[in-house]
Amino acid sequence: MNLDYNEEQNMLREQIQKFCESEYDFYKREEIVKSSDDFDKNVWNLFAEQGWLSMPFSEESGGLGFGAIELSILFEEFGKALVIEPYLATVVLSGALLDKSNYATKTDLIEKICSGEMHISLAYAEANKSYDYSSPNTTIDANNYLNGTKTLVLNGANAEKLIVSCTKDEQLYLVIIDSSAQGVSINSFATIDGQSCSEISFENVQIEDSNVIASGDNAIHLLNDVINLATLCVSAEAVGCMESCYLKTLEYTKGREQFGQPISNFQVLQHRMVDMFIESELSKSLLIKAMLEVTNNSDDMYKHVSALKSYIGKSGKLSAKEAVQLHGGMGVSEEMMIGHYLKKMISIDALFGNADFHLKKIA
Repeated sequence: MNLDYNEEQNMLREQIQKFCESEYDFYKREEIVKSSDDFDKNVWNLFAEQGWLSMPFSEESGGLGFGAIELSILFEEFGKALVIEPYLATVVLSGALLDKSNYATKTDLIEKICSGEMHISLAYAEANKSYDYSSPNTTIDANNYLNGTKTLVLNGANAEKLIVSCTKDEQLYLVIIDSSAQGVSINSFATIDGQSCSEISFENVQIEDSNVIASGDNAIHLLNDVINLATLCVSAEAVGCMESCYLKTLEYTKGREQFGQPISNFQVLQHRMVDMFIESELSKSLLIKAMLEVTNNSDDMYKHVSALKSYIGKSGKLSAKEAVQLHGGMGVSEEMMIGHYLKKMISIDALFGNADFHLKKIA
Protein backbone atom coordinates (compact mmCIF):
# COMPACT_ATOMS: atom_id res chain seq x y z
CA MET A 1 0.00 0.00 0.00
CA ASN A 2 1.36 3.43 -0.97
CA LEU A 3 0.99 5.82 1.96
CA ASP A 4 3.00 8.66 0.40
CA TYR A 5 1.33 11.96 -0.39
CA ASN A 6 1.15 12.75 -4.09
CA GLU A 7 2.85 15.74 -5.70
CA GLU A 8 -0.22 17.98 -5.51
CA GLN A 9 -0.73 17.21 -1.81
CA ASN A 10 2.94 17.90 -1.03
CA MET A 11 2.68 21.21 -2.88
CA LEU A 12 -0.38 22.10 -0.81
CA ARG A 13 1.51 21.38 2.41
CA GLU A 14 4.47 23.51 1.29
CA GLN A 15 2.12 26.35 0.33
CA ILE A 16 0.45 26.33 3.75
CA GLN A 17 3.79 26.07 5.57
CA LYS A 18 5.21 29.06 3.68
CA PHE A 19 2.09 31.11 4.38
CA CYS A 20 2.16 30.34 8.12
CA GLU A 21 5.88 31.14 8.35
CA SER A 22 5.65 34.45 6.48
CA GLU A 23 2.12 35.71 7.22
CA TYR A 24 1.03 33.99 10.43
CA ASP A 25 3.82 33.76 12.97
CA PHE A 26 3.18 33.62 16.72
CA TYR A 27 3.28 37.41 17.12
CA LYS A 28 0.70 37.86 14.37
CA ARG A 29 -1.53 35.30 16.07
CA GLU A 30 -1.21 37.04 19.43
CA GLU A 31 -2.06 40.34 17.79
CA ILE A 32 -5.28 38.82 16.43
CA VAL A 33 -6.19 37.14 19.74
CA LYS A 34 -5.73 40.38 21.69
CA SER A 35 -7.68 42.49 19.20
CA SER A 36 -11.42 43.19 19.48
CA ASP A 37 -12.05 41.01 16.41
CA ASP A 38 -12.40 37.24 16.58
CA PHE A 39 -10.17 36.76 13.51
CA ASP A 40 -8.27 38.78 10.92
CA LYS A 41 -10.45 39.58 7.90
CA ASN A 42 -7.36 40.24 5.77
CA VAL A 43 -6.03 36.77 6.58
CA TRP A 44 -9.43 35.31 5.74
CA ASN A 45 -9.34 37.05 2.35
CA LEU A 46 -5.87 35.60 1.78
CA PHE A 47 -7.33 32.15 2.49
CA ALA A 48 -9.88 32.85 -0.25
CA GLU A 49 -7.20 34.04 -2.69
CA GLN A 50 -5.13 30.90 -2.05
CA GLY A 51 -8.20 28.79 -2.83
CA TRP A 52 -8.27 27.19 0.62
CA LEU A 53 -11.90 28.20 1.28
CA SER A 54 -12.92 26.28 -1.86
CA MET A 55 -11.03 23.07 -1.08
CA PRO A 56 -13.67 20.62 0.18
CA PHE A 57 -16.52 21.65 -2.10
CA SER A 58 -17.49 19.75 -5.24
CA GLU A 59 -16.64 21.22 -8.61
CA GLU A 60 -20.37 21.47 -9.35
CA SER A 61 -20.66 23.87 -6.41
CA GLY A 62 -17.67 25.93 -7.55
CA GLY A 63 -15.10 24.24 -5.33
CA LEU A 64 -11.84 22.39 -5.97
CA GLY A 65 -13.20 18.94 -5.20
CA PHE A 66 -10.54 18.08 -2.59
CA GLY A 67 -11.30 15.56 0.14
CA ALA A 68 -10.40 14.38 3.60
CA ILE A 69 -6.68 13.96 2.84
CA GLU A 70 -6.20 17.56 1.71
CA LEU A 71 -8.27 18.88 4.63
CA SER A 72 -6.13 16.84 7.03
CA ILE A 73 -2.98 18.36 5.53
CA LEU A 74 -4.43 21.85 5.93
CA PHE A 75 -5.47 21.32 9.54
CA GLU A 76 -2.20 19.65 10.48
CA GLU A 77 -0.32 22.76 9.35
CA PHE A 78 -2.92 25.01 10.99
CA GLY A 79 -2.29 23.13 14.23
CA LYS A 80 1.43 23.85 14.08
CA ALA A 81 0.76 27.59 13.69
CA LEU A 82 -2.27 27.62 16.05
CA VAL A 83 -4.41 29.32 13.41
CA ILE A 84 -7.62 30.69 14.98
CA GLU A 85 -9.51 31.72 11.83
CA PRO A 86 -12.99 30.05 11.71
CA TYR A 87 -12.24 27.58 8.92
CA LEU A 88 -13.75 24.68 10.85
CA ALA A 89 -17.03 26.48 11.53
CA THR A 90 -17.64 28.07 8.13
CA VAL A 91 -16.02 25.74 5.60
CA VAL A 92 -16.03 22.27 7.18
CA LEU A 93 -19.12 22.17 9.36
CA SER A 94 -21.48 24.49 7.49
CA GLY A 95 -20.09 24.52 3.96
CA ALA A 96 -19.55 20.77 3.68
CA LEU A 97 -23.03 20.11 5.06
CA LEU A 98 -24.58 22.38 2.43
CA ASP A 99 -22.46 20.84 -0.31
CA LYS A 100 -23.59 17.31 0.58
CA SER A 101 -27.26 18.35 0.80
CA ASN A 102 -29.94 18.84 -1.85
CA TYR A 103 -30.71 22.38 -0.68
CA ALA A 104 -31.96 24.43 -3.63
CA THR A 105 -29.79 27.55 -3.21
CA LYS A 106 -26.68 25.89 -1.81
CA THR A 107 -24.49 26.91 -4.78
CA ASP A 108 -25.05 30.62 -4.11
CA LEU A 109 -24.17 30.21 -0.43
CA ILE A 110 -21.06 28.12 -1.17
CA GLU A 111 -19.85 30.68 -3.71
CA LYS A 112 -20.06 33.37 -1.01
CA ILE A 113 -18.13 31.14 1.41
CA CYS A 114 -15.43 30.47 -1.20
CA SER A 115 -14.98 34.21 -1.87
CA GLY A 116 -14.77 34.99 1.85
CA GLU A 117 -17.93 37.11 1.77
CA MET A 118 -20.08 35.01 4.09
CA HIS A 119 -19.75 33.08 7.33
CA ILE A 120 -22.23 30.38 8.28
CA SER A 121 -22.27 28.50 11.59
CA LEU A 122 -23.74 25.14 12.50
CA ALA A 123 -25.77 25.21 15.72
CA TYR A 124 -25.93 21.54 16.74
CA ALA A 125 -24.89 21.26 20.41
CA GLU A 126 -27.11 21.74 23.44
CA ALA A 127 -26.56 21.85 27.18
CA ASN A 128 -27.20 18.66 29.13
CA LYS A 129 -27.35 16.55 25.95
CA SER A 130 -23.80 15.17 26.22
CA TYR A 131 -22.71 14.41 22.65
CA ASP A 132 -26.14 13.28 21.42
CA TYR A 133 -26.81 15.43 18.36
CA SER A 134 -29.67 13.45 16.83
CA SER A 135 -32.40 14.32 19.34
CA PRO A 136 -32.16 18.04 20.15
CA ASN A 137 -34.56 19.83 22.50
CA THR A 138 -34.83 22.71 20.02
CA THR A 139 -38.15 22.23 18.22
CA ILE A 140 -40.37 23.50 15.43
CA ASP A 141 -43.98 23.61 16.67
CA ALA A 142 -47.24 23.13 14.78
CA ASN A 143 -47.22 26.79 13.75
CA ASN A 144 -43.69 26.46 12.28
CA TYR A 145 -42.04 28.48 15.04
CA LEU A 146 -38.49 27.53 16.10
CA ASN A 147 -37.77 27.55 19.83
CA GLY A 148 -34.75 26.43 21.84
CA THR A 149 -31.17 27.20 22.78
CA LYS A 150 -27.90 26.06 21.22
CA THR A 151 -24.52 26.25 22.91
CA LEU A 152 -20.89 26.20 21.75
CA VAL A 153 -21.78 27.55 18.31
CA LEU A 154 -18.37 28.11 16.72
CA ASN A 155 -17.98 31.59 15.18
CA GLY A 156 -21.64 32.32 15.92
CA ALA A 157 -20.97 36.03 16.43
CA ASN A 158 -19.71 36.47 12.86
CA ALA A 159 -22.20 34.23 11.05
CA GLU A 160 -24.68 35.86 8.69
CA LYS A 161 -26.65 32.60 8.60
CA LEU A 162 -27.14 29.73 11.03
CA ILE A 163 -27.81 26.08 10.27
CA VAL A 164 -29.87 24.76 13.20
CA SER A 165 -30.62 21.16 14.14
CA CYS A 166 -34.09 20.74 15.61
CA THR A 167 -37.01 18.31 15.81
CA LYS A 168 -40.46 18.46 14.25
CA ASP A 169 -42.99 15.67 14.56
CA GLU A 170 -40.28 13.55 16.23
CA GLN A 171 -38.00 13.85 13.20
CA LEU A 172 -34.65 15.61 12.96
CA TYR A 173 -34.64 18.75 10.81
CA LEU A 174 -31.81 20.95 9.60
CA VAL A 175 -32.94 24.49 8.86
CA ILE A 176 -31.03 27.60 7.77
CA ILE A 177 -32.01 31.04 9.05
CA ASP A 178 -30.60 34.55 9.13
CA SER A 179 -28.73 35.32 12.35
CA SER A 180 -30.46 38.71 12.33
CA ALA A 181 -33.95 37.19 12.17
CA GLN A 182 -36.50 38.28 14.73
CA GLY A 183 -36.36 36.06 17.81
CA VAL A 184 -32.65 35.17 17.51
CA SER A 185 -30.42 36.30 20.39
CA ILE A 186 -26.67 35.67 20.48
CA ASN A 187 -24.35 35.72 23.50
CA SER A 188 -20.70 35.31 22.51
CA PHE A 189 -17.60 34.43 24.51
CA ALA A 190 -13.97 33.46 23.98
CA THR A 191 -12.82 29.87 24.37
CA ILE A 192 -9.67 28.71 26.17
CA ASP A 193 -7.76 28.48 22.87
CA GLY A 194 -8.60 32.02 21.73
CA GLN A 195 -11.49 31.28 19.40
CA SER A 196 -15.05 32.61 19.52
CA CYS A 197 -18.15 30.63 20.55
CA SER A 198 -21.75 31.64 21.13
CA GLU A 199 -24.85 30.57 22.96
CA ILE A 200 -27.80 31.24 20.67
CA SER A 201 -31.45 31.29 21.68
CA PHE A 202 -34.42 31.05 19.33
CA GLU A 203 -37.80 32.39 20.42
CA ASN A 204 -40.68 31.97 17.98
CA VAL A 205 -38.49 32.25 14.90
CA GLN A 206 -40.66 31.76 11.81
CA ILE A 207 -39.60 28.81 9.63
CA GLU A 208 -40.70 28.52 6.00
CA ASP A 209 -40.34 25.55 3.65
CA SER A 210 -37.46 27.42 1.96
CA ASN A 211 -35.51 27.27 5.24
CA VAL A 212 -35.45 23.47 5.40
CA ILE A 213 -32.17 21.88 4.26
CA ALA A 214 -33.03 18.28 5.16
CA SER A 215 -35.27 16.18 7.39
CA GLY A 216 -35.56 12.66 8.76
CA ASP A 217 -32.90 10.10 7.91
CA ASN A 218 -31.33 12.47 5.38
CA ALA A 219 -30.77 15.07 8.08
CA ILE A 220 -29.29 12.47 10.45
CA HIS A 221 -26.94 11.20 7.74
CA LEU A 222 -25.81 14.74 6.81
CA LEU A 223 -25.17 15.75 10.43
CA ASN A 224 -23.29 12.55 11.26
CA ASP A 225 -21.11 12.81 8.16
CA VAL A 226 -20.15 16.43 8.64
CA ILE A 227 -19.38 16.00 12.36
CA ASN A 228 -17.29 12.94 11.52
CA LEU A 229 -15.36 15.01 8.96
CA ALA A 230 -14.91 17.86 11.45
CA THR A 231 -13.68 15.36 14.07
CA LEU A 232 -11.08 14.15 11.60
CA CYS A 233 -10.00 17.75 10.93
CA VAL A 234 -9.50 18.71 14.58
CA SER A 235 -7.64 15.43 15.13
CA ALA A 236 -5.27 16.38 12.29
CA GLU A 237 -4.89 19.78 13.95
CA ALA A 238 -3.93 17.98 17.16
CA VAL A 239 -1.30 15.94 15.31
CA GLY A 240 0.24 19.21 14.10
CA CYS A 241 0.27 20.52 17.66
CA MET A 242 1.93 17.34 18.96
CA GLU A 243 4.69 17.44 16.36
CA SER A 244 5.40 21.09 17.15
CA CYS A 245 5.45 20.37 20.89
CA TYR A 246 8.08 17.70 20.37
CA LEU A 247 10.27 19.72 17.97
CA LYS A 248 10.10 22.94 20.00
CA THR A 249 10.89 21.05 23.21
CA LEU A 250 13.84 19.33 21.57
CA GLU A 251 15.17 22.68 20.35
CA TYR A 252 14.68 24.30 23.76
CA THR A 253 16.44 21.55 25.71
CA LYS A 254 19.42 21.71 23.36
CA GLY A 255 19.87 25.39 24.16
CA ARG A 256 19.04 25.33 27.88
CA GLU A 257 22.09 24.52 30.02
CA GLN A 258 22.38 23.17 33.55
CA PHE A 259 25.55 21.90 35.29
CA GLY A 260 27.63 23.02 32.31
CA GLN A 261 25.80 21.04 29.64
CA PRO A 262 22.52 21.15 27.64
CA ILE A 263 19.67 19.54 29.53
CA SER A 264 18.96 17.49 26.38
CA ASN A 265 21.97 15.36 27.46
CA PHE A 266 20.14 14.17 30.58
CA GLN A 267 18.86 10.66 29.97
CA VAL A 268 15.64 11.04 31.94
CA LEU A 269 14.64 14.01 29.76
CA GLN A 270 15.62 12.13 26.62
CA HIS A 271 13.24 9.34 27.62
CA ARG A 272 10.39 11.80 28.04
CA MET A 273 11.06 13.38 24.65
CA VAL A 274 11.21 9.95 23.04
CA ASP A 275 7.76 9.25 24.52
CA MET A 276 6.50 12.50 22.97
CA PHE A 277 7.95 11.49 19.60
CA ILE A 278 6.37 8.03 19.78
CA GLU A 279 2.94 9.45 20.67
CA SER A 280 3.21 11.88 17.76
CA GLU A 281 4.14 9.16 15.27
CA LEU A 282 1.41 6.78 16.48
CA SER A 283 -1.14 9.58 16.15
CA LYS A 284 0.04 10.25 12.59
CA SER A 285 -0.46 6.59 11.73
CA LEU A 286 -4.00 6.60 13.10
CA LEU A 287 -4.68 9.85 11.21
CA ILE A 288 -3.54 8.33 7.91
CA LYS A 289 -5.76 5.30 8.44
CA ALA A 290 -8.78 7.43 9.40
CA MET A 291 -8.47 9.88 6.52
CA LEU A 292 -8.16 7.03 4.01
CA GLU A 293 -11.31 5.42 5.41
CA VAL A 294 -13.20 8.73 5.18
CA THR A 295 -11.87 9.32 1.65
CA ASN A 296 -13.16 5.88 0.61
CA ASN A 297 -16.44 6.46 2.48
CA SER A 298 -16.06 3.01 4.03
CA ASP A 299 -18.52 1.41 6.43
CA ASP A 300 -15.87 1.58 9.18
CA MET A 301 -14.96 5.25 8.78
CA TYR A 302 -16.84 6.35 11.92
CA LYS A 303 -15.04 3.68 13.96
CA HIS A 304 -11.60 4.71 12.71
CA VAL A 305 -12.24 8.41 13.30
CA SER A 306 -13.44 7.60 16.83
CA ALA A 307 -10.30 5.52 17.46
CA LEU A 308 -8.17 8.45 16.30
CA LYS A 309 -10.08 11.01 18.40
CA SER A 310 -9.93 8.82 21.49
CA TYR A 311 -6.17 8.35 21.17
CA ILE A 312 -5.57 12.02 20.35
CA GLY A 313 -7.59 13.14 23.38
CA LYS A 314 -5.21 11.46 25.81
CA SER A 315 -1.86 11.41 23.99
CA GLY A 316 -2.24 14.99 22.76
CA LYS A 317 -2.74 16.43 26.22
CA LEU A 318 0.05 14.20 27.57
CA SER A 319 2.52 15.50 24.94
CA ALA A 320 1.54 19.11 25.57
CA LYS A 321 1.87 18.69 29.35
CA GLU A 322 5.31 17.12 28.94
CA ALA A 323 6.35 20.02 26.71
CA VAL A 324 5.20 22.54 29.32
CA GLN A 325 7.05 20.71 32.10
CA LEU A 326 10.29 20.41 30.12
CA HIS A 327 10.15 24.15 29.39
CA GLY A 328 9.80 24.87 33.09
CA GLY A 329 8.34 28.25 34.02
CA MET A 330 8.64 29.44 30.43
CA GLY A 331 6.15 26.76 29.43
CA VAL A 332 3.23 28.56 31.07
CA SER A 333 4.15 32.05 29.91
CA GLU A 334 1.97 33.87 27.39
CA GLU A 335 5.07 34.77 25.38
CA MET A 336 5.77 31.19 24.28
CA MET A 337 3.64 28.93 22.09
CA ILE A 338 4.04 25.84 24.31
CA GLY A 339 1.35 26.80 26.80
CA HIS A 340 -0.99 27.70 23.96
CA TYR A 341 -0.56 24.21 22.48
CA LEU A 342 -1.78 22.75 25.77
CA LYS A 343 -4.85 25.01 25.68
CA LYS A 344 -5.55 23.94 22.11
CA MET A 345 -5.26 20.26 23.02
CA ILE A 346 -7.71 20.69 25.91
CA SER A 347 -10.15 22.41 23.55
CA ILE A 348 -9.79 19.75 20.84
CA ASP A 349 -10.41 16.94 23.32
CA ALA A 350 -13.73 18.54 24.31
CA LEU A 351 -14.93 19.09 20.72
CA PHE A 352 -17.27 16.48 19.17
CA GLY A 353 -16.80 14.05 22.04
CA ASN A 354 -13.86 13.58 24.39
CA ALA A 355 -11.51 10.61 24.56
CA ASP A 356 -13.72 8.55 26.89
CA PHE A 357 -16.83 9.16 24.77
CA HIS A 358 -15.17 7.91 21.59
CA LEU A 359 -13.59 4.95 23.38
CA LYS A 360 -17.04 3.85 24.54
CA LYS A 361 -18.39 4.50 21.05
CA ILE A 362 -16.03 2.02 19.40
CA ALA A 363 -16.28 -0.48 22.27
